[in-house]
Amino acid sequence: MKETVVSGIRPTGKLHLGNYFGAVTNFVKMQYDYNCYFFIADLHSLTTHPTPQDLHGYVRHVLVEYLACGIDPEETTIYIQSDVPEVAELYLYLNMNAYMGELERSTSFKDKVRSQPDNVNAGLLTYPTLMAADILIHKATKVPVGKDQEQHLEFTRTFGNRFNRLYNSEYFPEAFAFNYSQNLVKVPGLDGNGKMSKSSGEGNCIYLSDSPEVIRKKVSRAVTDSGPSEENQTKPEAIQNLFDLMKIVSPADTLEHFDGLYNKMGIRYGDFKKQLAEDMIVFNTPIRERIEELSKDSSYLRQVAIHGALKARESAQKTIREVRELIGFKSF
Repeated sequence: MKETVVSGIRPTGKLHLGNYFGAVTNFVKMQYDYNCYFFIADLHSLTTHPTPQDLHGYVRHVLVEYLACGIDPEETTIYIQSDVPEVAELYLYLNMNAYMGELERSTSFKDKVRSQPDNVNAGLLTYPTLMAADILIHKATKVPVGKDQEQHLEFTRTFGNRFNRLYNSEYFPEAFAFNYSQNLVKVPGLDGNGKMSKSSGEGNCIYLSDSPEVIRKKVSRAVTDSGPSEENQTKPEAIQNLFDLMKIVSPADTLEHFDGLYNKMGIRYGDFKKQLAEDMIVFNTPIRERIEELSKDSSYLRQVAIHGALKARESAQKTIREVRELIGFKSF
C-alpha cells in the first residue's frame, strides 16, 4: 500500500516561480510514488471574506495552473475542498475536542490578530482544526509543509490522538512534515530581499502566467547596485538573488559566463538582466501556453473537478462512516 500524502493551497491568486520550484515540481514527482490528495482550500479562504466572483475565479485559476504544471488527475486526486462536505463534518467533530486555550496559542492566530484586528473571526481561531480535518479525513501520514505550518501539524497529531484516546481506538494515524526532495529550492524575489512572495507585491514575483512583455519589464526593474568594486568580491544579497534566479532558469554556461564577468568587474547589469529575462521566458512559455489552453476548456475543467470530488469523497465517506460509529451515532 502506498502512503497517503495530503496538501492544500489557498486560492488567493496566481502561482509564481517560488510556488512552482518550492512545491509544485515535487507534487508532480511524488504523484507516482504516493497516494496523493491535492486540494484547493476554498473553505480556508473564507476567513478573509472574498467576493463570490473572486473566490470562484481564484479556485479556477489554481485548478488550471496545477494541471498546466503536470499534476495528472488520473494519477492523483485533485479536488476542491468545498466539494467534499465530509471535511466540514469532521471539522465539527474535532472542534468539540479542541480547547480554546490551545487554539489561542497558535502562532498563526496570534499573527492574524495583530495584522487584521477588525476581522478576528472564529474561522481564524479554528483554522488548525480545519487543517487537521483536511489531513485526517484521508488518514494521511505525510504532509508537505514549510516551517510556518509545522505547528498546525502538531495540532493535527494532538486532535487525532485525543480522538483515539476519547473513543478508545487507534483510528487516526499521526501525520508528519514531508519533504519529497532533499534539495529544496529557495526562489528569491526581484526586490532584493528574501524569497519570492505575493505579499511583497506584483513586482517581486514572476508568475507562471506572465507574458514575455511582463517578464521583461519586471526583470528590468529588479534591484541591483553600482557594480563590483573589486575582483572576486562577495555579491550583495540583491545581486546574489538575481544570480540564484539565473541558476534556476538558465543553462550552466550562461551562469558561468556572467559569474566570470562579475568576478572580473566587467559585468553590465543591463545585459545580465536581458539574458535572465529571456531565459525566464523560455522556461515559462510551455506552462503559460498550457494555462491559456486549459483556461478555454471549461468542460474539461468541470470533468476534472467532478472526477476529483468523487475520488476524494469515496475516501472521506468511509472515514466519516467509521468516525460516526466510533462516536456512537447510530441509526434507529
